[in-house]
Amino acid sequence: MPHLLSKSKYIRGLQCDRALWLDVFNPRLARYTAEQMRRFDHGREFEYAFKETFPNGIDISAELHRNVDAYPARTAELLEKEDNVDLFEAGFLYDDVLVLADVVHKNPDGSLDIYEVKSGSTLSETYKRDAALQHYVIAHCREVNKFCVVYNGMSDLSDKSDYFKVVDLTEELAAQHDEIARNIAAMKDILQHGEPATPTGQHCLEPYACPYQHYCAQGIRQMSLF
Repeated sequence: MPHLLSKSKYIRGLQCDRALWLDVFNPRLARYTAEQMRRFDHGREFEYAFKETFPNGIDISAELHRNVDAYPARTAELLEKEDNVDLFEAGFLYDDVLVLADVVHKNPDGSLDIYEVKSGSTLSETYKRDAALQHYVIAHCREVNKFCVVYNGMSDLSDKSDYFKVVDLTEELAAQHDEIARNIAAMKDILQHGEPATPTGQHCLEPYACPYQHYCAQGIRQMSLF
């Protein structure tokens, strides 16, 4: 079943409704700086390092690649037939939102431990909002035992002693379900209409530099091929 929203689109929508619309209907307009790409690469490097602590993990992305809408079915299949399994990039779909969890561990009772990996050195509110959406989706699909955010306080990948900071946010995230449901409903409504005429402002820079700034600043209006 195709998804409408993803974690990245949801976070984009919290920042700007116009950026959300562009992300769904005209993502080719996005432009990322060299610094942003460097941060993406660093994040992936840190994530891979944490996944190495689960040596028997099954990487769903290595099997299905960009066919992300197939991830939830494959995830469900593996969780049903495997005991105490560790999954990487496990997919869950609920309320038209698809999330891919960095690391999922299935416990003997069938419940899940989720680890969302972030490369930053502090547990930011943006990280928490990101994790809250994932908890909302996954908890409506399977029983969640705990949901942890993993972040880093070191800069040298060669020394992994005390490198991964793991914080259990399960109760805090569960308390945000009603708010997340309202946010998703609002974003779906935005996507039912034409491109919003949201003006540029400080929200173009916080919490992340928007990749559509150049487009909005130029006042360009382009019809989506979709």
